[in-house]
Amino acid sequence: MTLMKPARIAATDRPKAPAHQTIYEDLRARILFGDLAPGQAVTIQGLRKDLGAGTTPVREAIRRLTSDGALSMLDNRRVIVPELSTACIDQLDFMRQALEPELARQATGRLDTAALGGLHAQDTALNDAISKGDVRGYLTHNYRFHRMLYDCAAAPILATTVDRLWLRFAPSLRVVCGRYGTLNLPDKHAELLTALAARDSEAAGEAMRQDVAQGMRQVRAAVTTDLPQRDSIDTE
Repeated sequence: MTLMKPARIAATDRPKAPAHQTIYEDLRARILFGDLAPGQAVTIQGLRKDLGAGTTPVREAIRRLTSDGALSMLDNRRVIVPELSTACIDQLDFMRQALEPELARQATGRLDTAALGGLHAQDTALNDAISKGDVRGYLTHNYRFHRMLYDCAAAPILATTVDRLWLRFAPSLRVVCGRYGTLNLPDKHAELLTALAARDSEAAGEAMRQDVAQGMRQVRAAVTTDLPQRDSIDTE
């Protein structure tokens, strides 16, 4: 009896992600990468038109992002990107400095050559975005650098927790860029990459702690003075 080989599934035959997941990922990226600013309002109708999506998946994406803390529902049922209070910044700073250095330490012993090369590629793209004054490019590659490293730690509970923290403070990085400009942003990635290449977990953790501390100091300074006026993508 001749056994038949299983048919290979073509890329076009693979099931598509549900519409609500696609919309969630799109809106989440807009929050992470500076397309939506703190205090900015979002509406179902506005997002429907902007994303070319139906009401149900947009509503579900908003619900999930509200649960993640990336969006806030006001008493009048308006949805906004939350602005950070001093108390919120204090908590984010504490949690980031506790968790992200630990993820860097745990990732140090698990990085292979390919992963380290990927981190260098993200850092190169980040530096290129800084030199061009490309705010979205900087925010995108900075997040990807951190996320790639944390994924290597094989500590999914810690990594997921940190990822949700990024959704809370990432919109304020847009304010930081507007206040200081990309060329003046702190960068401890070079020291971190050196420590990772040397497999020095303590040095990697300390470089990450300093990177987080510097970033949160600038967030604190930027969002507590001279906040920009709110804008909106409401297209109703």
